[in-house]
Amino acid sequence: MRRPSFITTAEETYASLTASGRALFLFFAVLSVVATAGILYILEASVTIQAPARGGSLSEGILGTPRFINPVLAISDADRDLSALVYSGLLRATPAGDYVPDLASSYDISPDGKTYTFYLRPNATFHDGTAVTAADVVFTIQKTQDPGLQSPLRADWDGVDVAAVDEHTVRFTLKAAYAPFIENTTVGILPKHLWQGVSDEEFPFSELNTQPVGTGPYKVASIAHSQGGIPSAYTFSAFPKYALGEPYLPTLTLHFYQSESALTSALQSGEVDAASGISPANLPPIAGETIQTAPLNRVFGVFFNQNQSELLRNKDVRVALDSAIDRTDLVSSVLGGYGTPVDGPLPPGALPSEDAPALQPSVAGTDPALVARQTLIDKGWVAGPDGVLTLTTGKGSAAKVTTLQFALATADVPELRAAAEYLKEHWARMGAKVDVGVYEQGDLSQNVIRRRSYDALLFGEVVGREMDLYAFWHSSQRTDPGLNIALYANPIADAALSAMRATSDEAERTQYYRQFLAQVQKDVPAVFLYTPDFVYTVPNDLKGLTLGFIETPSDRYLSVAEWHRQVDYVWPFFKR
Repeated sequence: MRRPSFITTAEETYASLTASGRALFLFFAVLSVVATAGILYILEASVTIQAPARGGSLSEGILGTPRFINPVLAISDADRDLSALVYSGLLRATPAGDYVPDLASSYDISPDGKTYTFYLRPNATFHDGTAVTAADVVFTIQKTQDPGLQSPLRADWDGVDVAAVDEHTVRFTLKAAYAPFIENTTVGILPKHLWQGVSDEEFPFSELNTQPVGTGPYKVASIAHSQGGIPSAYTFSAFPKYALGEPYLPTLTLHFYQSESALTSALQSGEVDAASGISPANLPPIAGETIQTAPLNRVFGVFFNQNQSELLRNKDVRVALDSAIDRTDLVSSVLGGYGTPVDGPLPPGALPSEDAPALQPSVAGTDPALVARQTLIDKGWVAGPDGVLTLTTGKGSAAKVTTLQFALATADVPELRAAAEYLKEHWARMGAKVDVGVYEQGDLSQNVIRRRSYDALLFGEVVGREMDLYAFWHSSQRTDPGLNIALYANPIADAALSAMRATSDEAERTQYYRQFLAQVQKDVPAVFLYTPDFVYTVPNDLKGLTLGFIETPSDRYLSVAEWHRQVDYVWPFFKR
């Protein structure tokens, strides 16, 4: 076969060159190839982007052992953690504090705010491959409402009618407009075909509570047990048909520990590479680990029971107790800086900055406790030999002496015990004698809080994603099972709270918040102290984690489908 003439010409030309010419030719040829490759590399680097890649795994340690991996029954953080991985709802909350469709593709709200209609994704399935239908949603909500099950979510669904319009449409009808209702629709959906034959009596004991089947981002792959038969670890695999996309981490394993020290040791030894539930004070620096923090959506404070303590009905006393505490110093001393000082019933960021209650700045070189003490002395209080202030009212036989002394109750939790001692010390400098009572949590709930048997209560209120404060502050909630632990009653505040939950207009809600806060600041029914941080230790190479809005610790998993430890470089239109 005859060779192309241009090849022959090139060979002849090269052969005609001198030795130095040939060397120069080869040099420029190699230079041209390298330059071309470099230009292509730079071009690719400039137009491709880093994208998450599937692969790798994560091993996390948590405190406690799950008992109910079931959104209807979950009562502990361990329960809620695993339920958040296994189950999903009609909507999914986001770290930013809003909602996106999950099992539902869309939804409508009637103009009067009383009817919510959800349209299910036709291809949504449970982990076992069974299709999700409106019947599953109706079954789950009716089980939540069933008084025989005593679901912790039952109050959220009280008075709500649920009905299947067709196989893929479900409708909720409320007795009155209630804007925060939308948060309820994030509850995980149970598979009716597996649960329908389980009676109320058997429901808490069903093996489906420990071998759950849901629609969430992860499904149970295996369970490890201790020698006593108690689950010691769950291994989950990514669910390929998860409605919001298959998670990038194929495997996620949760190990259970019964103490902070055991969990910390596991983290230090590398048995787990992530951990939640460790107190900030007990967190040692660990190579290769990053501490992620976000404010928990709960407010801790001292709530006054003016029905029980005559002393605390005195507004001057409540104001002095409030002003005597340097909240910034308390957060530093008790929480190691892992918290945010607050001076109102809402967590930081809940209101625009111009509406949020401002902390009173402390004057350099002054002790706010001594300033508060002097304020009371100026109002007629007198210090006794022990430094405790007393106030004498009336004259002669009608004279009455009031001693600045009261009891402070709190839970047997390290953080709260330390905070109670901090308050006791600073209020003592103010001239108050405080008797601290520390109670086991069950005892505190049943015998102290439910009976409203306390002078003052150091406690935390979990403020929901929708910032609905009605249960905590409306006068109708002063008795158990209401959560108004300050036994607060103010008609203007009541009206604002009622109006707040009836509108979904953000501008209107903010205005009602302002009205409510103005009354609380005037009446001083509590000393608001701080919002603690959620602390999460994760490996340095874990990407895609967004904590954002944390109502309960399980909210760390809101972005779990985006977590990844491996990356690829792809053209922009290939990125998920």
